[in-house]
Amino acid sequence: MKTSSRRSFLKTAGAGTLSSLAIIRTSHAAPSDTIRHAVIGLGGQGRTHARTLSSLDGCEIVAVCDLDPERLQKHTAQLPNRERIRQEKDFRKILDDKSIDTVSIATPDHWHAPVALAAIQAGKHVYVEKPCSHNIREAVLLKQAAEDSGLCVQQGTQARSCPSIHEAVAFMRDGGLGKIRMAKAINHQLRKPIGRAPETDPPPGVDYDMWLGPAPIVPFTRNRWHYNWHWFWDYGCGDMGNDGIHQVDQARWGLGVGIPNAVTASGGQLFYEDDHETPDTQIVTFEYDDCYLLYEMRLWTDYKLEGHDNGVVFYGDDGKLEIGRNGCDITFIDGKTRHIGPYADIKDHFRNFLDCAKAGTPDKLHAPMKEAMPSTALCHLGNIATRLGRKITLDPQKLTCTGDPEAEKMFAREYRKGYELPI
Repeated sequence: MKTSSRRSFLKTAGAGTLSSLAIIRTSHAAPSDTIRHAVIGLGGQGRTHARTLSSLDGCEIVAVCDLDPERLQKHTAQLPNRERIRQEKDFRKILDDKSIDTVSIATPDHWHAPVALAAIQAGKHVYVEKPCSHNIREAVLLKQAAEDSGLCVQQGTQARSCPSIHEAVAFMRDGGLGKIRMAKAINHQLRKPIGRAPETDPPPGVDYDMWLGPAPIVPFTRNRWHYNWHWFWDYGCGDMGNDGIHQVDQARWGLGVGIPNAVTASGGQLFYEDDHETPDTQIVTFEYDDCYLLYEMRLWTDYKLEGHDNGVVFYGDDGKLEIGRNGCDITFIDGKTRHIGPYADIKDHFRNFLDCAKAGTPDKLHAPMKEAMPSTALCHLGNIATRLGRKITLDPQKLTCTGDPEAEKMFAREYRKGYELPI
């Protein structure tokens, strides 16, 4: 692929984002009885998209896209309507197809917002994996583009579609536990070391230049490739953005807060001695006017703590509420307990997205960009404070750092020529 053609595409796809999106609001046609869906990215999460959406009534997978031809062929062959599914290595061809109503994006993080913005430009409803962006500026732009377009743009934080968590949040909001003064988002699990991988040629047929996209050019290694890209800052956001975002989002939801006043963090590698750039241990404190949100991460813990693995604990004057993989458990100060369950099913989240796309009701989405942006921003803020090794102070309304240009510079990234954002 020539650089000039890439640049031309991105310029054409994104020039004047706000004005072109205003046209989309009035010109986009509603999906037919069967929604025609495409999956962009066939890693582990993308395969979940394809399998789950294939099983839902009123949705047909008509196209899939991945830069790895081996993975593209292998996983398309496992889908029920494989003989009718187009296979593409270039996501632009998916977006150019006007017969496709919706797309889901399960690429590496550094491609989430560029593809999502281009998909909105093309008039597609978008389901984008978490985190919805690789940096704060992208999240803000995506929120604005979604709102201006009138399209449905949902983030893959599927707990937002969990009835038991809705019930638990409503219980807290109604004062069931008194004043909630702190929530702790816990990400403790075992993620094994990745070792050190030598530089090699990319796999046959892979357009590695396009895989790098906006990121700097570096030699290919297997540790920068499938899944392990999460642990490199140029492509991923560490496990805070990979898995911890679920707990951060639930904690923020339960507390009813947005952007914090300040963030304090520390973290590093107590376990890994390999190619990882991102931490295996991290503690972040988000300060609000009358409560704190604490994020605690340990990637070397292969046993349960506080009764579960990943989860959220809300501490109130009258008791605590825990959200875990078994649902929600309340322990009152007098020792009485209450269980609300079960936990989230990703099918419910996809169903919500499809129903909203079909009806043209973005206001009914469970994880729209107005909720995805602040939760994603918290993960980026936590990583920024960790990498700087100091407290950062914020203007929550403007989402800027107060007198801290070094931190604010990390709100965005430099884009490699030919892969600038489509704006």
